[in-house]
Amino acid sequence: MFEPFELDATRRRLTVAGEPAAISDRHLDILLVLVARAGEVVSKDDLLQAGWKEVAVGDNSLEQAISSLRRLLGAHANGVAYIETIPRRGYRFGAAVTQTTSRESDAGLDALLAPHRAFVEGRALLETLEGDRIRRARAVFEDAVRAAPDFASAHIGLANAGAMQFEMTRADAAPDGGALAVAARHAREACRLDPQSGEAWATLGFVLDRIGDHLDARAASKRAVTLEPDNWRHHFRLAFVSWGEERLRAAHQTLALLPGFPLAHWLAATVYVARQLPHEAERELAAGLASDAGDRPSGARFSAVALHFLRGLIRLSCGDEAGALAELERELSFEHGGQLYARECAANTWYAIGALSLRRGRRDDARDAFVEATRRVPSHPMAAVGLGAAGALDTAAIAAGSASISGRHQSAVDAALVDAARLVLATDHDAAGRTVADALAAAPPGNAAWILPVEPLLQVTASPRAWTLALARLRNRAA
Repeated sequence: MFEPFELDATRRRLTVAGEPAAISDRHLDILLVLVARAGEVVSKDDLLQAGWKEVAVGDNSLEQAISSLRRLLGAHANGVAYIETIPRRGYRFGAAVTQTTSRESDAGLDALLAPHRAFVEGRALLETLEGDRIRRARAVFEDAVRAAPDFASAHIGLANAGAMQFEMTRADAAPDGGALAVAARHAREACRLDPQSGEAWATLGFVLDRIGDHLDARAASKRAVTLEPDNWRHHFRLAFVSWGEERLRAAHQTLALLPGFPLAHWLAATVYVARQLPHEAERELAAGLASDAGDRPSGARFSAVALHFLRGLIRLSCGDEAGALAELERELSFEHGGQLYARECAANTWYAIGALSLRRGRRDDARDAFVEATRRVPSHPMAAVGLGAAGALDTAAIAAGSASISGRHQSAVDAALVDAARLVLATDHDAAGRTVADALAAAPPGNAAWILPVEPLLQVTASPRAWTLALARLRNRAA
């Protein structure tokens, strides 16, 4: 300690007259070195290493940090700054320092462990990707933030829980924007508290992508990978927020670090679908489904939700209706596993079954399947179009289903796909192709309309000439 301050290296806490002083982790690291070597000249290189580790910065960054510390500490009793500048050599802590040894009580040790215990417990809950456990994880992290507001990992956990709660509602007419706002606030706070944490930046990248700030989402995710290149979670989230070759590289790097991870295979497959390489896409999906993690609908650490669905669409686009139906029915067995995307995926699967029934001329079966889709996602616009084609909705209802997309969080390209489906059902394939091609031409870079080659109502393989331009633009976007 040095009057009136007490510096606790174990708890990483600086107090003045018993009250906590606000200090960043980097400034605290520098101060710890200076105080530990009080009376000695500490070189600039030693202080740069303490504050920035392997990150290359100049002397100006250190000078700014020393200035901030001086402002925080003020002057000691003789009016001289605590930190002295020794020209051309470095800095010296000039105040008298008294070292004390304290022994924590069992209660104190438990208090130190509590936020870390909460992080381990909460992360385990989150990684199940199950809705009920995600809600429990949010409560765990909220308690951790209240108990340790300067613990960056607690904010990281709360941000992830909020983002996942939003994901569970993203297909709804009114997604849980409140959960997303919580995620954004705590992801940014985690980055402020620990700017060298790859986990903090990866979390912020995922949240920014959900908000719609795709450029900064990729930048934050790349920073995470740079800081911690051996963490599979960071590469996976970079794959999630990226597209084209960048998504493929990040997904495959995820798989190099965590072989067989189903969702990484799914992300890679989406790029191959957009590039119109169905066999490559099926190869990725087969690898994800063959892994131990992806072979069971429930009870595994990572679920294979959505992989059978996409494989079913690919087989349907290739004319294998029986194989497609078998894959779609297999996907439905995942619905009650609790995975956060299961409800949305089940709705899409029932919609695809309805589209298949419609093309087989089984209008009653199609109607029933589309109804099942809307039971899970009432605002499902493509299912609304399908219901109209099956004779279960009038023209006004079909238009309302198409228009409903404008009030949701989806893009102009998604709206164009709905309009195109309505045009295809009216047998105007050329207009449908132009509608999507024009929307893609105006869309910013990204994965918009990646599902076009296998979209079941559009059946682009049945009218290839009408879709040539749209498919070419989609393929170029996925390069």
